[in-house]
Amino acid sequence: MTDWEIIGKATQFIAEEMGVALKRSAISPNIRERMDHSCAVLDSEGRIIAQAEHIPVHLGSFKIGSRNIINYMKENNIKMNENEMLITNDPYISGTHLNDVTIIAPVYDQGKIFCYVINKAHNVDVGGPVFGSLNPDARNLYQEGLIIPPVIITPDIIKIILSNFKDPETAKGDLNAQISANRMGISRIKELKTKYGSEEILSSWDSLISHSRELSLMALKEWKSGEYRSTDYLEKGIEKINIDINLKISDKGIVADFEGTHGEIEYPLNAVEGVTFSAVAFAIRSAMRYSIPTNDGFYSIISIKAPYRSLVNPEKNYPVSGGNVETTQRIADVTLRALSEFLPYIPAASSGTMMNIMLGGKYGNKYWSYYETIGGGNGGRHDSIGESGIHSNMTNTLNTPVEIAEKEYPFFFTKNNLRKNSYGRGKYHGGEGIVRSFKVRSRTYISVIADRFIIPPWGLHGGFPGKTGKIYIISNGRKKSMPSKFSAVLEENDEVIVETPGGAAYGEKQ
Repeated sequence: MTDWEIIGKATQFIAEEMGVALKRSAISPNIRERMDHSCAVLDSEGRIIAQAEHIPVHLGSFKIGSRNIINYMKENNIKMNENEMLITNDPYISGTHLNDVTIIAPVYDQGKIFCYVINKAHNVDVGGPVFGSLNPDARNLYQEGLIIPPVIITPDIIKIILSNFKDPETAKGDLNAQISANRMGISRIKELKTKYGSEEILSSWDSLISHSRELSLMALKEWKSGEYRSTDYLEKGIEKINIDINLKISDKGIVADFEGTHGEIEYPLNAVEGVTFSAVAFAIRSAMRYSIPTNDGFYSIISIKAPYRSLVNPEKNYPVSGGNVETTQRIADVTLRALSEFLPYIPAASSGTMMNIMLGGKYGNKYWSYYETIGGGNGGRHDSIGESGIHSNMTNTLNTPVEIAEKEYPFFFTKNNLRKNSYGRGKYHGGEGIVRSFKVRSRTYISVIADRFIIPPWGLHGGFPGKTGKIYIISNGRKKSMPSKFSAVLEENDEVIVETPGGAAYGEKQ
């Protein structure tokens, strides 16, 4: 192994170690248990050198968000000194949604910025009218929470932020964890510089990026050049919102053209540029059979053509909270379906929703907020059945352990098991979804943003689709079926039953 490979692996491990530090010091179960965070190392120009294997929708968005943040600093004459950090959650800059708070810090070398460390973590509540801040009824960005423009962190800035978050104690702990993770990254980069020297590291990073690009182009040469089209849909009530893609593949790169996709909407399903890019990049990277370092070299082979003021590139300030969690899943689905036109090993569709559950209220003398996503069934594969009860595609989180949730929040679980026979049938059937139900101990506000309640996950090559998702609320003995996106009030002992979609099948059963 050459020196540049050693330095490259060391840089990747720095990102991984940042993630470990963030997880271990966070307060909220969403970060501490579910690991809803991501970390990366950037060079002084904002190119991604290395990233940890965290959340796909976060990681791809760093490509867009890092560039936007650095450009914003230049345009607004913002300069971070050593030991200073900058914070933002503006999705039209950082690239996801308001809950994902991004913190970036410089690493200096002889008075100049040598590189940056950056992390992004889903803070459970960032203000706005609903607990959890993913507002199913949002008609603009302002109804989704506090917007933090890129600004250097000071005690006063933190006070403003915490004054707008409904659970400031938890938020303070999570923000401190993010700051600590960056400090860990800075320390490790400085140790790397001491060992190898600045010039050697910079040269190695250039080699790492070039190597990744070469491998990516090599992988493309094994693919069939051409144009491959696909369409899939999101649900807005009973209305179908189309996402169209035309993948143009050549040995020089890939262009994902979204011409024909539905226009932007006053509904929280718009996807900012960072989300659109991350979903396409995820699908392409997953389809490549080479072991490719995921850095700026790989990302450089992908171009996005997303019409301005469309669902996948909205004008600021359209609402985007669900774009990060649901539209991103559908963009991944539509990209994978296009790839399946010439790659026989692409699996059938997985559950296709993050099934976002937001809960909150006042218990005792304080407000609380809870957030989790619930897994489903993976699609059947070309040579085996799909995995059951697992997070798939654009989410890489874990479930919140029942014991942790019940200990820290005023509700308890009544069921947590696989949803039997929810998969699509075929030669290789999909995985089973999940049934997860709970009762609340006091008046609780619930908001849900999910999908695949009407349009099921699609099968491939004759395989049948998976079952659609369902949510029920049982109150005073009455069981009510709920839509995929809603807000409601739960009274004490009301029960919520969540049934996530199963994966579709691959191939016709003989």
